Amino acid sequence: MTHSLTLAIRLGAVSALAGACGLLSACGSGAAPGAAPTHTVTIQASTGSTTPSASPVAASSSAVAGPSNCLASGLQAQVGVSQGAAGTIYSTVVLTNTSNATCTLYGYPGASFVTGVGGVQVGLPATKDPVVAKTLVTLAPGGQAAFLLGVHEAGAYPTCIMTSVDWLRIYPPGDYGSINVQYKTQACSNPHLSIMTVSPVRAGSNPTF
Repeated sequence: MTHSLTLAIRLGAVSALAGACGLLSACGSGAAPGAAPTHTVTIQASTGSTTPSASPVAASSSAVAGPSNCLASGLQAQVGVSQGAAGTIYSTVVLTNTSNATCTLYGYPGASFVTGVGGVQVGLPATKDPVVAKTLVTLAPGGQAAFLLGVHEAGAYPTCIMTSVDWLRIYPPGDYGSINVQYKTQACSNPHLSIMTVSPVRAGSNPTF
């Protein structure tokens, strides 16, 4: 083998080796840790429902406020049908919406005897009668609701300090304002004695209790 041929073979081997190294270098750079781009995916916790729920902002913005509570300033009260049973006088007290807006009543009104319009309370306020269920009553302007007032015979209480009263003070459910209604009867002035009961309000001027 001549010197020139031997030199050509060596140069060819070196060239091939360099090419192989170049290929190996390219593959190594592609598999190097951290070279590929990182993608972050955020997964929200499941609420257990397959139906997507509205966001709090969307829910609050689309909510529609219902009628507000009926206040004493927008109500008129009067005593309706009355009847006696076993030493108790039961009277329907009618509340009429005299305002220009629809409002609601729910639950028990407050009631107490007073010495007059703006006067002081006589005895304890009425207690709640749990027999009648509470229902939500919606009153349009001019609409009426009623509750049942039971007044027990004052003389049936041995410790009663008898006194005459002419007025009844009524508080609509959920309101600190009051309405005065004429109601003549014998009551007990004892500060820790109540002789009245009230039912929750019901729709209509003479509902069934």
